[in-house]
Amino acid sequence: MVDPEGRSVVMVVEDEESYQDALNIGLTVEGFVVIAASTISQARELMGNHKPDLVLLDVMLPDGSGIDYCREIYDTSKTPVIMVSARTSEVDIVLGLEIGAADYVTKPYRLRELVARMRAVLRRPTSGADEEVVNFGDLRIDFVRRIVTRRGQEIELSRKEFDLLALFAGRLGQVVTREVCLDTLWWGLELSDTRTIDTHVKRLRQKIEEDASSPQHLKTIRGVGFRLDA
Repeated sequence: MVDPEGRSVVMVVEDEESYQDALNIGLTVEGFVVIAASTISQARELMGNHKPDLVLLDVMLPDGSGIDYCREIYDTSKTPVIMVSARTSEVDIVLGLEIGAADYVTKPYRLRELVARMRAVLRRPTSGADEEVVNFGDLRIDFVRRIVTRRGQEIELSRKEFDLLALFAGRLGQVVTREVCLDTLWWGLELSDTRTIDTHVKRLRQKIEEDASSPQHLKTIRGVGFRLDA
């Protein structure tokens, strides 16, 4: 949803009043329309009435887990979620990303960095190509419905796996560098930390390839990046 003035609508789900007030003021100054909830039940009602463009979601909430609610949002809508938490362990961050979060920000954070991440997420294309559906080999990618099938059988992909496949499919036959992968899907990670990319590519390859050890479609271009071939 975009308001009449063209501003993106952000739903802030945060029970700490100090953070909520600061975000309301700071994000409004940055040109966003802010709607706020302090519980998951309030967030569900706002989500249905306003259909925000982005959700900033705290992990710890009075009436439930933000991670569980993130999974619920992922299962029922295309609205991207940025998880916000004081938890800084790698396990927590990876879990947040795996269940569908578009990004993960740890407290305390700087507003400028948060806004940069928000805008990076909002810039991500809703589809990986000009076409709504791309067919190659025995694979079919429906970008609108976010469904991938092989020989008519649906392949279950996480949000990040689908986004990665969409990124490659949007550049079918072209090399996508690791830098592009990081900048598009893992904003803020250092280029030296490539384990996340490699892990997701490996999982994606296992799901879309007939033989992951000898891939026909998703190729690694050593020292550069990856290429999806038709």
